[in-house]
Amino acid sequence: MSKSKIAITIDQNVVVKIDRFIKRHIFANRSRAIQEAVEEKLERMERGRLARECAKLDPKFEKALAEEGLSEELDKWPEY
Repeated sequence: MSKSKIAITIDQNVVVKIDRFIKRHIFANRSRAIQEAVEEKLERMERGRLARECAKLDPKFEKALAEEGLSEELDKWPEY
């Protein structure tokens, strides 16, 4: 995976916390700590977006769509 070098400004308190993790060998360096934090945040935001989109779905419509074409076999399926 290719990487890009960027410059960022971070509050000194956050830098102190990052450095504590580095001293405890949780992260190899500041760059790795920040990269993992950003990746985790982006993943959480994506999951939140997926959950919001799923909440818009109509369960009855989705069930009907899933069962479409299975009418002959429905008596074999368990009740939900």
